[in-house]
Amino acid sequence: MIAPHNRIALVTGAGSGIGRATANALVRDGWRVVYSGRRLEALRESIAQADDPFGDIAARAFAVPADVTKPDAVQALFDFVRARFGRLDLLFNNAGVFTPGLPLEDLTLEHWRAAVDTNLTGVFLCTQQAFRMMKAQQPRGGRIVNNGSISAHAPRPNSSPYTATKHAISGLTKACALDGRAFDIAVGQIDIGNAVTELTAGMATGMPQADGSVRPEARMDVAHAAAAVVHMANLPLEANVLFMTVMATGMPFVGRG
Repeated sequence: MIAPHNRIALVTGAGSGIGRATANALVRDGWRVVYSGRRLEALRESIAQADDPFGDIAARAFAVPADVTKPDAVQALFDFVRARFGRLDLLFNNAGVFTPGLPLEDLTLEHWRAAVDTNLTGVFLCTQQAFRMMKAQQPRGGRIVNNGSISAHAPRPNSSPYTATKHAISGLTKACALDGRAFDIAVGQIDIGNAVTELTAGMATGMPQADGSVRPEARMDVAHAAAAVVHMANLPLEANVLFMTVMATGMPFVGRG
């Protein structure tokens, strides 16, 4: 059995999908995990599904609601981590939203702002707070993993707000990896393609393709994405996975559309 090492992780967007799977995988791996997201009930449901091999889930998993688009809420979230644990070893910036699959000219400013506020500004706000903690704590340093998505490399049709924010995350990851280097803060990015979650159910029936057709796409168990994050998280701080792509083997990503 894995022994609990009691390092501290914070996972945003932990109420469903990749965030839920990753937070639960970290608990199984011996971490103490703060599950964060907008809806408390969803966070509690995630924790209820956790398989805690140490039999002490109440001491290993903590539901802390927060809206990452709001600076005060992010500050309160990190204040909880600081007060409860005194340090942070891992931040998984996973919270994100999709925008409607509409032609560019039909998107509203609200669609654009919703994507930017959550997918980009939310990551910035959480990373900023994590840097402050990780620079000051002893031992110094920690790890930040950003959920970039395949859309950080190539767009789907009619996805400009989401794609723009995910490309921006790649730039933020590089800048933060550079800025964190002197303080033992390792920053990396995982780009996940077609993991089975509630949000990707439509991929099994048909997704718009670059050639205008609609076709089903291969998907993979979300547990593989979670395992990849755990692998990144468990590296010593002298090593960093700057970018990792984990994807369904049969998905239409590599090739010409």
